[in-house]
Amino acid sequence: MSQLSSTARPGFGAIFMLAASLAFAGTNALQSVLPWQFGMSSTGMAFWQYVIATVFALPLILRIGLDKLRTAHPLVHEIRAFVSALGVHVFVYGFAIGVPIWQMVTLLATGPLFIILGSGLFLGERVSAARLGAALVGFAGAILVSGVGTEGLNWGTLVPIVAAALWATTDVLTKHLTRQGESPETLTLSLLVLVTPNHLLILIAVNALGWLAPTLVPEGLATGFPFQLPVGTGLVLLLLLGVLTALAQYFLAVAYRAADATYLQPFSDLKLPLSGLVGWVFLGQVPSVWFWPGAALIVAASLFILVVEAQRPRPLATA
Repeated sequence: MSQLSSTARPGFGAIFMLAASLAFAGTNALQSVLPWQFGMSSTGMAFWQYVIATVFALPLILRIGLDKLRTAHPLVHEIRAFVSALGVHVFVYGFAIGVPIWQMVTLLATGPLFIILGSGLFLGERVSAARLGAALVGFAGAILVSGVGTEGLNWGTLVPIVAAALWATTDVLTKHLTRQGESPETLTLSLLVLVTPNHLLILIAVNALGWLAPTLVPEGLATGFPFQLPVGTGLVLLLLLGVLTALAQYFLAVAYRAADATYLQPFSDLKLPLSGLVGWVFLGQVPSVWFWPGAALIVAASLFILVVEAQRPRPLATA
C-alpha cells in the first residue's frame, strides 16, 4: 500500500507496522493451507482474498474519500494496480506449488535491490553507496536462504523473486506518480479500488488460457473451480484470510501516517522471522539452517539504513 502523510509519531508507527507484520504472517499461513487442504487454485484464492479484503476495507476507503480518485494519470494508476495484483498471483502460486513460508517471505527481501535498479534506470535517481550496499547485503541474505550452492536455485525459488520484482515495479510507479504530484491519499485509494478488478482480470485470463491451452498453464495455477467458494472450514479460513489482508492494509496505512518508511523498514522486516515461526509452529515447515543467518542479514541491512538516515542532517524549518 502507498504511504499516507506522516504525522511524526514513530513509536506509534512501529507498533502498527509490527501488527501489520503479524497479520501478514497469518495470511501467509492461510495461503499455504487453502490450496493444499481445500483444493483452491492460487488464482481463485487471490481473487476471493481481495474481494473479501475490499469489503472490509470500505471504512478506510470512505474515510479517505472517493473524491481522492480524481487523477490526471489514470493509465499509470491502472498499470500500477495490475502489476501489484500480478505480484500477488505469482506470490500465492508459490504456496500452491509447495514453497515453504520461510523461503517465500525471505526471498521477497530481494525487492529493495529491484527498486534501486528501477529508480535509477527509469526515474534517474542517484542512489547513495550506503543504500546500495544495504540492498546488496539484504539480497545476499535472501539468496543465502534460497539454498544456492546447497539445495540449488529452482523454479520454486524463483517464484517469490519474480513477485518481489513485480512489487518493486509497483513501488517505482508509486515514486513516479508522487513526482507527478499525486497525493498519498490518491495513491492509497486508487490501489484499494483498482486492485480487485485486476485480480478478476488475471483470474479470467488464466482460466481462459487453461481452457484454450491447458498444457501451457502450470499445475495449481488454475485448477478446480476458481469462482466457487469452499464450504465449511475452508470458507471460514478464506474469510479469515480476507479479513487479515484488510487489517494488514489498514495497519500499514496507520503506520505510514505516523512514521517515515526508513524508520519503519526494520519493523516490517520482522515479518521474516514471524512468518518463519508461524509456518514452523502451525504447519510443521521447519526452516533450513540458512534461514536464520539470512534473515539476520536482511534485518541488519534495514537497521543500518535506519542509522544512516538518522544521522543525515535535516533541512531547517522556516517560518
